[in-house]
Amino acid sequence: MPDNYTPGQQEGLPAHAKARLNAMRGDATRKPLFTSDLSVNEFLLVREAGFDPLGLVVGSSIYHIGWQMPALASSQELTVLTQAMYHARELAMTRMEEEADMLGADGIVGVHIDIGRHEWGQHLAEFVAIGTAIRHRDGEHYRAPNGRPFTSDLSGQDFWTLLKAGYRPVSLAMGNCVYHVGFQGLGSWMKQVGKNCEMPTYTQALYDAREFALARMQSEAESLGADGIVGGQVTEKSHGWDSHVIEYFALGTAIVATRADHEIPAPTLTLPLTG
Repeated sequence: MPDNYTPGQQEGLPAHAKARLNAMRGDATRKPLFTSDLSVNEFLLVREAGFDPLGLVVGSSIYHIGWQMPALASSQELTVLTQAMYHARELAMTRMEEEADMLGADGIVGVHIDIGRHEWGQHLAEFVAIGTAIRHRDGEHYRAPNGRPFTSDLSGQDFWTLLKAGYRPVSLAMGNCVYHVGFQGLGSWMKQVGKNCEMPTYTQALYDAREFALARMQSEAESLGADGIVGGQVTEKSHGWDSHVIEYFALGTAIVATRADHEIPAPTLTLPLTG
């Protein structure tokens, strides 16, 4: 995550976003109104955990994704594209946090990061981060060590369970890698026709790409002083590039312990009444 962020900054927010957020905060003539993407159960559990939802917060960045010419026979990371994809997500995340700052939030839960493309820009992609900003009702400090609102992709239920067990989220940790999978030579390909055998060139390329993404997510969590990462996932997409160019994206919520004893809430059995 970027180090040049300072709490309270609003540099990346459009005027309409500021107007919407100010309206949600209320004033002498109208009461505050929150918005959220929480389900009813998530809303109630977040409230039970001592937090109030403040509003949906959004960050966006439309980014021109350049091109890097790989060596066709070589499997290698395309560092220019890796950095572009990371920076675009970083911009969207920062603007989402700026909106949360405007609402006086302690953090953001249920964060989703999506990538979309539009017909009017072949090499453009829109990166969107969205979640529900929340604030502790009694004013306890839950922000990240760098003063930013914490971010988390945990559901309301998982957030409640995490707090009850003596942990709290610090920040989303992410890592990515755009990788070119080298083409296999014709001779090697012909030797494997009709056989059941591993394709070591492809195996090693995908293995390396995942490891780069996971290691970078881990490094980001370590820089935040986290005890660990929960909800980690690794996704693979090509984003419309050449068939041999893919991105692995690793994302999870970095957490720290809030007390030494971790009493886990007992699970309860729920039987659905529908089929």
